[in-house]
Amino acid sequence: MLLLNIDHVPGREIEALGIVKGTVVQSKNFGKDFMAGMKTLVGGEIKGYTEMLVEARQIATKRMVDEAEAMNADAIVNIRFGSSAVMQGAAEIIAYGTAVKFR
Repeated sequence: MLLLNIDHVPGREIEALGIVKGTVVQSKNFGKDFMAGMKTLVGGEIKGYTEMLVEARQIATKRMVDEAEAMNADAIVNIRFGSSAVMQGAAEIIAYGTAVKFR
């Protein structure tokens, strides 16, 4: 599956099939959350959160691709990611774009 964050596929004519998306709500475990709180005292990257968000983006992207494959799409264009805090210690990640078929 070709994934692009532009609104076309260079050199190809495409037909839009519709919007596809994948979402996940991911939370941290208590131990990592406690250590992240300690890290805020001294500054620097909070690797536990970074790892959590990377994993969440991968899951959301796979779910988006699965939805596009169910539509027999060849590619997804104009891909975007969004995130929001759902509750303390949990974040929602959404991946969305337009599924297209090559002509």
